Amino acid sequence: MSAHAPTVTEPTPDLRLVLPGRGTPASSGWGWLAGGWRLFVRAPLMWIISIILVLVCIIAVSLVPFLGQIAVNLLQPVIYAGFMVACHSLERGGDFELDHLLGGFKKSFGNLVVVGLLFLVGEIVILLMFVAFIAMTVGTAFLMSGQEEMMGAIMAAGLTLSLGVLIMLALLVPLVAAYWFAPVLVIMHDMQPLDAMKASFFACFSNFFAFLVYGIVLIPLSILAMIPFGLGFLVLVPMAIASVYVSYREIFTEDAAPVPAKPTFA
Repeated sequence: MSAHAPTVTEPTPDLRLVLPGRGTPASSGWGWLAGGWRLFVRAPLMWIISIILVLVCIIAVSLVPFLGQIAVNLLQPVIYAGFMVACHSLERGGDFELDHLLGGFKKSFGNLVVVGLLFLVGEIVILLMFVAFIAMTVGTAFLMSGQEEMMGAIMAAGLTLSLGVLIMLALLVPLVAAYWFAPVLVIMHDMQPLDAMKASFFACFSNFFAFLVYGIVLIPLSILAMIPFGLGFLVLVPMAIASVYVSYREIFTEDAAPVPAKPTFA
């Protein structure tokens, strides 16, 4: 076996985890969304009910001052993992049940919360860096400018703000890449949070062009989803969530026999 060949770990329970993740062609980006659509149409009503239910719960928890928003951030990977359990069931010929959404609460809850915590800390660090950058550059420009130069200082502040936003977005890309597959790797394969985020990070960047196509295709789909009063997002959001599972299957796994019809995550 070559030094760069992927290794295969123990199956859990009907999938073998392949590490490092495979590289895929750019066309896979479209294929992931098409696969997400196929999973959506197997249980469209349950997908829509689940999305609405989760949204209502998120809004309700967010109403709690300060702690509510923190709880939402920490529980996002747990909820995300529940949708991955539902996708796995649909792929194997099973149903989409509301109980699947509790999959992350029943299994690997602590590790999933840690993923959410690491992502939240990363967001806070990037935000603080952005604020510090703006405060230092804009504050210095205004302090060193006279009355006549004030208009120029205001224009410079606008340019600095734009630059700061671009830098913040550039820093968010690797953070999102580390998070993208982490919940599904934790729930499906019992990976530790840091290991899952590391594997996700390298898999995303080794499939850069596939993700580029994925993002390009999502743009017109998002525009179309907004046209009927935004109701199209009740289809697009489930399709996008399911596409994450499809991409995980292509990049990280291969089937292990025998395949149970309805895998459980009790």
